[in-house]
Amino acid sequence: MLPTPLNVTLMVTGYLLVMGYLALGLRILRRAPRARPREGSRGWPGLLRRVLGTVTGGSLLLLVVIVAYYHGVARLGGRFLASAFTGSATLLGVTLPVYFLTSWAVVRRQRRRGPAGGQR
Repeated sequence: MLPTPLNVTLMVTGYLLVMGYLALGLRILRRAPRARPREGSRGWPGLLRRVLGTVTGGSLLLLVVIVAYYHGVARLGGRFLASAFTGSATLLGVTLPVYFLTSWAVVRRQRRRGPAGGQR
């Protein structure tokens, strides 16, 4: 097991890296010109594709982080990793309907405002 100060340092470093990447992504999005969505990304099929793509990518990233940390850093394995996988799957099953409904509500709200509504 690693010493507590090293564990805290690793967690804070990871947190700062993730927040930095998110801030950089937001800055890039704000400066980029807005493109019109393709016809294939509209309606229910487009919404389902976006939600499932985001959920799949996020859950795979979560599983990679779990395996990398608990197997590589904490040196735990076996039943603990199996429990981590089933816990992640349960979390995915609980949050997917909420995420889908929220995404649907946001798309519906944007559609009501129109293409130029709400932009600064």
